[in-house]
Amino acid sequence: MSALWLSICILLLAACALILTSGWRSGKDTSNQRDQLNKSFYRQRLTELEEDEQQGVVAEKHEMIAELQQTLLTDIPENQQQAKARTSGRWVLWLGLIVLVLITLGMYLKTGGLLQVMQWNQIRNDYPALRQRLMDPNAKNLSMQELQEFEVGLRTSLQSEPDNLNDWEMLGRLGMVLNNVPLSSQAFQRALKLSPNNTALKLDYAEVLVRSPDPEDNRQAEVMLGDMLKAEPQNLRILSLLAADSFTEQNYDKAIGYWQKMLTMIPADSKEADAVRKGIEQARTNAGQQTSKLTLNIAIAPAAEKMLTPNGILYISVTDGVSPVPVAVKRLPLSHFPLTITLDDSNAMMPERLLSAQHTIQVRARISRNGAANPQSGDWFGQTDKIQYNGQQTVAVEINQQQP
Repeated sequence: MSALWLSICILLLAACALILTSGWRSGKDTSNQRDQLNKSFYRQRLTELEEDEQQGVVAEKHEMIAELQQTLLTDIPENQQQAKARTSGRWVLWLGLIVLVLITLGMYLKTGGLLQVMQWNQIRNDYPALRQRLMDPNAKNLSMQELQEFEVGLRTSLQSEPDNLNDWEMLGRLGMVLNNVPLSSQAFQRALKLSPNNTALKLDYAEVLVRSPDPEDNRQAEVMLGDMLKAEPQNLRILSLLAADSFTEQNYDKAIGYWQKMLTMIPADSKEADAVRKGIEQARTNAGQQTSKLTLNIAIAPAAEKMLTPNGILYISVTDGVSPVPVAVKRLPLSHFPLTITLDDSNAMMPERLLSAQHTIQVRARISRNGAANPQSGDWFGQTDKIQYNGQQTVAVEINQQQP
C-alpha cells in the first residue's frame, strides 16, 4: 500500500514539474526570441544605412537612425504589461496543476478500490485474534460475518504459506460452513496435492462434491467414493456419502442399498439408525415404493354430531407422542360419520420427520366449526393414547370431547 501511494506521488510530482518547467520556459523563450530578432534587425539596418551613406544614397542618416530606434522601442512591450501577462499565465498554470491532482486522486478513490484495500488491511490486522478465538474451545463462537472475514485473512495468509496443509484443510472446511462450494473444492484440491493419500481429506473433498449442485461434481464424487469403498468396505462415512450422492442423483434403489448396509453396522436403537431409517423411507416415498401407512376409523359421539356445521373442517394430526409438533396432518371437509381415512409419508409436515420413521404415535381428530387451524373454544375432538406403530396398522378414534 505504501509503495502504491509513493508511486502515485512520484508520478504526480513528475507531471507537475514537467508542466511548470514547460510553462516557465515558454514565456521566457518567447521574450528572448523577440529581443534577439529585434537586435538583429536593428544591427542589420544600421549596417545597411552605413553602406548607403558611403555610396551617397542616404543623406539624412541621423534622422533614419532615430526613426529606427523609435521603431525598436515601440516593438518592446511595457514592463508592467509584461509582468501582468506573466502573472496571469502563472495563475492559470497553478490552477491547472491543482485540477490535475484533484482529478487524479478522485479517479483513484472512485475506481482504485481504496475502501476495499482499507477493509482488507483491517481484516489482516484482525486475523490473528479471530484465529485464536476459533481455536479456543472456550471462546465465543465467531459470527457469520466474522467467519467471512476470517476466510479472507486465511486466504491472505496462504499466499505467503502456500504449502501449509493444515490451513488449506481449514479453508476447505470453512468453505463448507459458509456454503461456498467453489472455495471449499479448490482448497481441498490444493490440500490433496500436498497430501494425495490422506483419506480424511479425500472424504472431505468427496462430501463437497456430493453437496455441489453441479451434476458433474456428483458423478465425480460417486467414482471417488466407489474406489475408496473397495479399499474400506466397512467405512460408515463412505457408505453415508455414497447414499447421499445416490439420493441426490435420484438413484433411490442404490441409496436404499447403502443405507440398509449401514443399518447392519450400527446399533438399532441409536440416533444414527433412526436417521438412516428416515432416509430409507424418504427414498422409498420418492421412488413410489412407500408401503407404510396408517388407517384411521373415525367415529363421532351423538352430542358432538348435533353440533356439526355445514362449513366445518375435520383436522387429523399425528404426533410421536412426545413432541406436540405434528408428524403428519390431513385436512378434510366434514362428511358423514363414521369414516375411514389413510395417512402416509405424503402427509408429512417435514421431509426429515416422516410418519414411516416413527415407533410411537398419538392421533388427534378435531372438528373446527369455522375452519380455523388452531383449536378454538367449543371445538369437538378425540384423541388416542400414545401407541406403538409398526408401519401397517389401523387405529380407531372417537370424537367425544369439547375444547374448553
